[in-house]
Amino acid sequence: MDSLKPKIAIVGAGNVGSTFAFSLMISGLAREIVLIDRNESLVMGECMDLNHGLSFVRPTKIYPAGFEGCENADIVVITAGANQKPDETRIDLVNKNVAIFKEIVPAITKYNKDGILLVVTNPVDILTYVTLKLSGFPSNRVIGSGTVLDTARLKYMIGDYAKVDTSNIHAYIIGEHGDTELPVWSNATIGGMDIETYCAEYAKLGNAKNELSEIFEKVKNSAYKIIKLKGATNYSIALSLVKIAQAIVRNENSILPVSTLISDYYGISDVCISIPSIVNRTGVGQYVRLDLSKEEQELFAHSANTLKKFIAAL
Repeated sequence: MDSLKPKIAIVGAGNVGSTFAFSLMISGLAREIVLIDRNESLVMGECMDLNHGLSFVRPTKIYPAGFEGCENADIVVITAGANQKPDETRIDLVNKNVAIFKEIVPAITKYNKDGILLVVTNPVDILTYVTLKLSGFPSNRVIGSGTVLDTARLKYMIGDYAKVDTSNIHAYIIGEHGDTELPVWSNATIGGMDIETYCAEYAKLGNAKNELSEIFEKVKNSAYKIIKLKGATNYSIALSLVKIAQAIVRNENSILPVSTLISDYYGISDVCISIPSIVNRTGVGQYVRLDLSKEEQELFAHSANTLKKFIAAL
């Protein structure tokens, strides 16, 4: 059976997978959406519910399937895995989800050898690396959602603090999507102006440096707080995934801090980690070498080495 294009397959119909499917349907980005989950009744129910809303959006084919549904998909998005519990770090999930991925990834690549694999399951940087090794795909076609959401959270909180539209804020969080991530303040701007200078001169805010540090801590701990409050994060990560998928499908050359395999990035190699990358129909076209301060270079190296220690122990 011929596939409609663009076709996106979603492996995992839990909170994140189903919310992404809904967001994707509303966006009109995909003509065909496949949901895959071992819980057959769940995935059937999600597809029924989504299909009942199709009269309100652009025509889209949405259906449940086994891993054969990955065939001819432009992007296969992996959200399946054990959920993060309250007070559990993303790293705590390593062993449980690596075992799951050893089953999932070969099942995907049995039917799809030409698409792009987008990993969402935590710990996302480690699982992106695991997926890369299990799939045998070239590194540009194995991407992790990385710190795209962390960066969006940072921009939202800075915008709220400085009372400015987030589209005028340019700032990134890089490194591990987790406890060792770091903000790149040395490159952060509002309206083309250094972020601290803008806050002092235009937002009339006093000690911006301390406030921005507190904002970053809030960003880093956002997921933990949301999980404690409602059990899971799903809306904002789903929208982040739509943005990544859009950059791929529409060949946008968007610069997004996705998790990708790096080589000699400030002397660091052979680890998947989040850095600003040019995302297009090839996956990661290339990554951007930021001009990091000495302190940022040290923090980035610490983040990368933390990930490498966990990978070495697998």
